[in-house]
Amino acid sequence: MSRTATSLTMSPASSRPAGKGQGARRRVRASPGPPPPDAPTPNILDEIRPLSRQQLSRAVRQAIARSCAPPPKRTVSEWADAKRMLSPEASSEPGRWSTERVAPAKGVMDAFSDPEVEKVSVMACTQVFKTESLNNVVANFIDQDPSPIMVLQPTLTMAEAWSKDRLVPMLRDTPALQGLVENKSKASENTILHKTFPGGHITMAGANSPASLASRPIRVVLCDEVDRYPPSAGKEGDPVSLVVERTETFWNRKIGLFSTPTVKGKSRIEASYNESDQRRFFVPCPHCGERHPLKWTQVKWEEGQPETAAYWCESCGCKWSEAERLRAIRCAMSFPDRGWRQTAEFSCCGGEKRTPSQWDDVGHSLCPGCGKRSRFDGHAGFHLNKLASPWTTIPKIVKKFLESKPFPDRLKTWVNTTLAETWEESGETVDATGLLSRREHYAADPVPAWVLLITAGADIQPDRFEVEILGHGLGEQTWSLDYVRHYGDPSTQAFWEALDDVLERRFKHPCGRELRIETACVDSGDNTQLVYDFCRPRFGRRIYAIKGRGGPHPIWPEQATVNKGKKIAIFLLGVDTAKSLIYKRLSIRGGPGCCHFPTRYSETYFEQLTAEKAITKHRNGFPYTVWEKSESARNEALDCRVYAMAARYSLTAIDLDRRAALLSAPPPLALPPADSDPPTPPPPPKPKPPPRQRYRSRGIRV
Repeated sequence: MSRTATSLTMSPASSRPAGKGQGARRRVRASPGPPPPDAPTPNILDEIRPLSRQQLSRAVRQAIARSCAPPPKRTVSEWADAKRMLSPEASSEPGRWSTERVAPAKGVMDAFSDPEVEKVSVMACTQVFKTESLNNVVANFIDQDPSPIMVLQPTLTMAEAWSKDRLVPMLRDTPALQGLVENKSKASENTILHKTFPGGHITMAGANSPASLASRPIRVVLCDEVDRYPPSAGKEGDPVSLVVERTETFWNRKIGLFSTPTVKGKSRIEASYNESDQRRFFVPCPHCGERHPLKWTQVKWEEGQPETAAYWCESCGCKWSEAERLRAIRCAMSFPDRGWRQTAEFSCCGGEKRTPSQWDDVGHSLCPGCGKRSRFDGHAGFHLNKLASPWTTIPKIVKKFLESKPFPDRLKTWVNTTLAETWEESGETVDATGLLSRREHYAADPVPAWVLLITAGADIQPDRFEVEILGHGLGEQTWSLDYVRHYGDPSTQAFWEALDDVLERRFKHPCGRELRIETACVDSGDNTQLVYDFCRPRFGRRIYAIKGRGGPHPIWPEQATVNKGKKIAIFLLGVDTAKSLIYKRLSIRGGPGCCHFPTRYSETYFEQLTAEKAITKHRNGFPYTVWEKSESARNEALDCRVYAMAARYSLTAIDLDRRAALLSAPPPLALPPADSDPPTPPPPPKPKPPPRQRYRSRGIRV
């Protein structure tokens, strides 16, 4: 028997432990035996003091309540501040999201949490808050209010890009969303354009694909960049109307439209914003405390010095520093209305339209007569320009404005993307007589000293070809160097040899060097196979076969369309975009963007150059522009100018500033009109020993 077993049988006296020098013995308690079968079950709470028993019961009840309670009611901005993480590949400031960093976003996001709001229209500038606000709305519904969601992009390709570049990183880096959506490619329910989560799903669709808009009931619809949508999704009609129909069965639906505006009268987001309560972001003046929206008319600077630009309060006339501007933007978020006030006209007390001048604490406009709120139909609209952006400064905005001002196409982009306002077209017609009076004295050989680059555009007709040779300079000015019309039979070799001779012409520059035609576009609409046969072996000389296509397409495509059967690359030009740009530049008299013509051009040339006009038509209720001419009018000169201009856009790697220094060209200036003396070209450089021949920047023989 072991020592321990023996000690359990000792008497109490023998179990007393022995002390030091006293012979004390250790006392061992005998283990109690099993309770009798009829004994009551002990309750641990009976052995705890009454106060401790109450505390334990309360803690247990609270734990059960927390585990069974619904998630806390948070607005979208509160959820984003608590849980959203920005991904490094999608943000310049990765990490925890902070609405205070982009104060105007709070009112926009919280509108999706307002039960009175059904539709939200956001007409805003670029690179402020549109995309991330949309992302936060998506994440909030996935985590807090699972629902069927659809995100509509202009094209299916852009929908895939948003899914890969925005949605997947957000699901990966935001802990609250991790595990809710299965991102593995092997998951049969989840694809790039469709992902499921407990209680709902999210579908990414393209406005150009009617199939992606059908057959799904949707509660939350978010349409991004609606001004870039096609007028119709195939033959089905307006893509926004199609996707909104999918929400009809949901009483608590949410519809969001986000976009930068484009052209007045054609902009979807402007039309939607005008139907809303038209909220604007009011900021308090750091000096007088008056609140007003930031307006471009209040930005002032010294002539030619954009670095002196600053914002001036329209109430007290005080100048704001950049720190004061940013502080005013952040302070706006502390008001109960989060900085946003309704500005739409409303009727009350007699039916006359009133412009809001009084508001309640949450930004609703009030009638000055009776003090009642204006009627709200559930459509909240938000407008924000870049003056309220924390990512830029007033001097930078003014500098970009001054750089864009001489060029109508650049100024249009600046107005759309910076002021978030639509561009009003001045009319797409040009008077041929006015151009005839602007002809100038200059020769084709040598070319004007300002010409740095030469392109050509060729139009092939059944009995002739016509070619315009166009010189390009700094500031996007152009000089028409020659217009060639050659009659012949396109089925003969001599016809194409004559065209090749034109495209191989070389021109002397006043500095003594030679310029050649660096690239040319040949229309393949007529005599298609013969044009292919001509351009195929000359592709290395940048002589391209092209076709024109109407609609809002870029002048030069991102990539060629390869015809494998014909073994040739074909470039599809955005001819409507090019014509609009050419007509804008034809109206410029001198300076950047100006088009110059020699005195030897006849009135017939200018009649052909201005033969078309832009006409606005409507399809499915939406306007679009087409270019038309009368049946008897000829437009070959305009077509050749379009092709020569597109050829210039294909040369993206040419540095004209470096070439200007190489050719010692003077700064870009307008040439004198035809009734003045011809300009004196700069003197040629002093003769030097002939160096070894080499080519620099392709097209200039040194």
